[in-house]
Amino acid sequence: MAKIVLGLGTSHSPMLSTPAEIWHLHADRDQKNKALEFRGRTYNYEELKQSRAREQLEQHLDNEIWQSKQESCQQAIRALSKKLSEVSPDVVVIVGDDQHELFYEDAMPAFAIFWGERIQCIPPVEPVHSSIAAARRDQFGEEPEWYAVDSNLGKHMVVHMMAEGFDVAQFTRQANGRTVGHAFTFVRRRIMQPKMFPILPVTINTYFPPNQPTAARCYVFGKALRRAIESWDSTKRVAVVASGGLSHFVVDEEFDQGVLKAMRENDEKVMGSFGEPLFQSGSSEIKNWITAAGALEHLNMQLLNYTPAYRSEAGTGCGLAFAQWL
Repeated sequence: MAKIVLGLGTSHSPMLSTPAEIWHLHADRDQKNKALEFRGRTYNYEELKQSRAREQLEQHLDNEIWQSKQESCQQAIRALSKKLSEVSPDVVVIVGDDQHELFYEDAMPAFAIFWGERIQCIPPVEPVHSSIAAARRDQFGEEPEWYAVDSNLGKHMVVHMMAEGFDVAQFTRQANGRTVGHAFTFVRRRIMQPKMFPILPVTINTYFPPNQPTAARCYVFGKALRRAIESWDSTKRVAVVASGGLSHFVVDEEFDQGVLKAMRENDEKVMGSFGEPLFQSGSSEIKNWITAAGALEHLNMQLLNYTPAYRSEAGTGCGLAFAQWL
């Protein structure tokens, strides 16, 4: 039977793919955002700035501090890449979300597994804010690239998950012009260096109402993924990677630390107790980690780095985290 031999968790924020000296460009984008989610409430930038004034977040906004935080995150990414290379699994199951990259706005499945023989990364060409444009090369490259997929594992997982009670969407071809999402390309371009391993993309709709699975459901889904992998009639060694999060576009250190602690302790009850309003917008990607934690609860989680990457006085930014399960 197949065996899960490694787990990894990585943030994939554009902040990780832009020099620290231009992190202020991301803050410029935040100031135009009228739907900043924080602890179950929606704010515009000025409202959020006023509500967090007592926290004196300006102490986090020095260029030297940004440089130090950026370098510590890059060290963690390099450590994850090294560990993946050392373990050298036969296939990497990547758990990520899709932000209308592969799926259309009117057809977003709650859970989906791709099991074609390959899937393509297509660099986007539409204009975006300068802060995002600076990160695109790192996330998507400059030329289209095909990723090999372990289709046998994918089909097995679809069948097994249906038997487990998860009505997963399944597909073997991507629509013309639609690219595999940045949650997956980041793992390819930053963690899978220098070697590209066959992947198996598992997509969760963390982001878009009304069919977002709850955190509790994601953890149970992760446990079923483990059973699917371990029931596969193969001797292949499998890694599971969570891509995304943590809290953003507003940093919530308390929430991040609570989730990380629950994952380290395999505390399913606590992970399911966080209110769903906390898992909205970018912070919803924490559910990718929770899913992976369910699949990896038989391994030991080690947090390599947690960095509250504030980029404005309003507390906007990203809780950047990197972990491995051994």
